[in-house]
Amino acid sequence: MTESSGTPEATDGQVIDAVDDNWVDRYAPAWSRPYLRLSRADRPIGTWLLLLPCWWGVLLAAAATEFRLFDLWIIAGCAIGAFLMRGAGCTWNDITDREFDAQVARTKSRPIPSGQVTAKQAFVWLVIQALVACCILFTFDWAAIGMGVLSLLPVAIYPFAKRFTWWPQVFLGLAFNWGALLAWVAHTGSLSWPPVILYLAGIAWTLFYDTIYAHQDKEDDALIGVKSTARLFGDNTLPWLRFFLLASVSLMTLALILALVPAEANVLALVVALASAWGFGWHMFWQLSQLDTDDWENCMRVFRSNRDAGLIPVLFLAIAAAL
Repeated sequence: MTESSGTPEATDGQVIDAVDDNWVDRYAPAWSRPYLRLSRADRPIGTWLLLLPCWWGVLLAAAATEFRLFDLWIIAGCAIGAFLMRGAGCTWNDITDREFDAQVARTKSRPIPSGQVTAKQAFVWLVIQALVACCILFTFDWAAIGMGVLSLLPVAIYPFAKRFTWWPQVFLGLAFNWGALLAWVAHTGSLSWPPVILYLAGIAWTLFYDTIYAHQDKEDDALIGVKSTARLFGDNTLPWLRFFLLASVSLMTLALILALVPAEANVLALVVALASAWGFGWHMFWQLSQLDTDDWENCMRVFRSNRDAGLIPVLFLAIAAAL
């Protein structure tokens, strides 16, 4: 099969799209590297994209009510949990997709298709990560624990979505942004409209960045019959990305207003919070100005920049919560 142009080759067991000079390939013991690669520890962007909506949720809740000492644990617990659950989710994805991954240039170097670990070994690793993540979840109240348990459903479904829908990115968005709901509930003890709308904003953001990501594999995906929004949109990708940008910023703005105005937040806190959506949108706009959907390295670089996009609301919401 012809490999996608511009895709580099992996060496010494490294995964093709791993971050250069990452800590796994440089410092981790040799026996642990295949398992850490299963968890994408050598590609941390996914952990950031799972974590950032969690921080949005808890910081918006704190800005609407008050910042409490326990919020520091919610912030830290979500960081640890995001690393673990992203690892477990990626391990599950690699188990279910091992035959597809072996046929795609960018993914054939992953631990299972490259023979570094077996599917059974990967499953044991999945269980270990999930159990440790449960220990973190159980430090929250019962409402948050329930939200955490419910999150397993979209996580379980996502790897199969590309087999039956052109919109697998929707299922990824459902899974990756669940933390906005969970962290809000961990702070407030209940669910309301602002975190739900913030969750929808995150889903629109996921459609934005994961469509960019999917353009890396569109040629191989077409050959093996895997569906994605990148293949669905084709040459019309940019107008769709603009729509997802607008939807994400608009929904985030609405969530901020619904959370802070009824809470009678001071004007400065409201302005600072709204600036988070503005800065978030401008970063996404900048990404579109840099994007070349036919360049593998460009797509990866723009996709990874979404860590910085997601950190913009974190910074501004943290300031708003402190005011």
